[in-house]
Amino acid sequence: MPVCRRSAAAGSEKRGARSEEREARSEKREASLAAAGGNKADGADSIQSLATPTRSQDDLMEILEQGKAAITKTWDIALVPFHAVLSKPAQKAYLGTFLLATTSLFLLVLSTIAYALFYFNYVPQVSVERTIHLQFGDGHPNGVATLGSSLAALQAYQVSLLLHLPRTPNNQAAGNFMLDLSLLSPAKVPSTAEKLLPESARKQRLAHSRRPAILTYASPLIDTASTLTGLPWYVLGWKTESEVVEVSMFEGVEFPKGWTNVPQEVKLVVEATEKMQFYEVGIRIFAKFGGLRWIMYHHRILSYLIFTTMFWSSSMFSALVAWLVLSSYIASDATEVKKEDQTPRKIKAEPSESERYEPSLTEGLSDTSRTFPTLGRHIPLHFAGREESARRGSNEGEKQVDEVIQSTGLQPLIAEADDEDEGIEISGFRDSGIGTSLDEIQRGRVQRRKKHSLVAKLPEEL
Repeated sequence: MPVCRRSAAAGSEKRGARSEEREARSEKREASLAAAGGNKADGADSIQSLATPTRSQDDLMEILEQGKAAITKTWDIALVPFHAVLSKPAQKAYLGTFLLATTSLFLLVLSTIAYALFYFNYVPQVSVERTIHLQFGDGHPNGVATLGSSLAALQAYQVSLLLHLPRTPNNQAAGNFMLDLSLLSPAKVPSTAEKLLPESARKQRLAHSRRPAILTYASPLIDTASTLTGLPWYVLGWKTESEVVEVSMFEGVEFPKGWTNVPQEVKLVVEATEKMQFYEVGIRIFAKFGGLRWIMYHHRILSYLIFTTMFWSSSMFSALVAWLVLSSYIASDATEVKKEDQTPRKIKAEPSESERYEPSLTEGLSDTSRTFPTLGRHIPLHFAGREESARRGSNEGEKQVDEVIQSTGLQPLIAEADDEDEGIEISGFRDSGIGTSLDEIQRGRVQRRKKHSLVAKLPEEL
């Protein structure tokens, strides 16, 4: 018995220890769970605090958005002039301005060239100088000089000769001597008879003049004094014992129009009793301008501005007229093309339902009857042919006649068919009518008209 009691006491103690251990374990679990829950709450709060921005962050975001909006608005305002500058109307204006400026500059250069050509063709050389080489030998000294195309028609000229003579005893002893000057036309194309003549004979004399000339007289005393005073110049070679005599041969000579009327050569003959000496002989032709030539020569800048402006204005006006005509022609072509595109095209009119199908007409009916299936449980569609429609019409007419005879008891009268009456309406399927017979069609129409006339006359007799 004592052993059993001891074992029971030992078992109770073990059970108490176990229960205490269980309680301790449960308390530890609760403590750990509470600690874990607190940590989770703290973590969630921290995450929420990180996820949700504070008031200062909201203000910062709002300020950034406002700054972006302000920058965008400023950029748009700054680009407004560029949009206007780069628009299509502006581009068209730029193109038109460029074309106008280019055309104006080109026409200005062209006008300048035109004025230069006009000036050099209209205003001749103001002064022409040529040297005449005298020929000595048998007869009087003579010489020829070529003028070329230096002179112009309808222009007054003053012609003079320049004689560079030494003061030799022969020249002083010659006293007065004669100068014979002739202005010759260009050589004509010689004929068969004129080819035998020399070239000088084929040239026509356009103007001729004879004028005297003489050296300046000086007494022996004056001559000796002037020589002594100019002796150093003579020794150094800066002065010579010579004299230049200028003799006017023509004053205001003018030539008519035509290249054969303008001189191209001059011929000089010196007639003297003594054998004379010459250093040099020349001819000077000076143009005496008047009117427009005088203005263009003496006021070159003003005439350039005036005439260039006139040429430029006329060319610009011509270009503008040509541009307007061309643009109107192109616009007319464009409008014609547009009208052609916009003209309503005739659309083939579809026949109406009444025209498509008229039960009273049997000309378009098919010879054979046809049946077409339908969806579901609907009755199939049946189209009666020409013969079937004719039989139906005849049967209906006979039925109507029988009903009238039975109701009235009168016999029908025979009447002629009226060609003007129309037949009974017959419905059916229409096709091309291939294979139909004209006799059958006419015979069916006559039967229908006869029956229709009989039915019409029965009520009148009643």
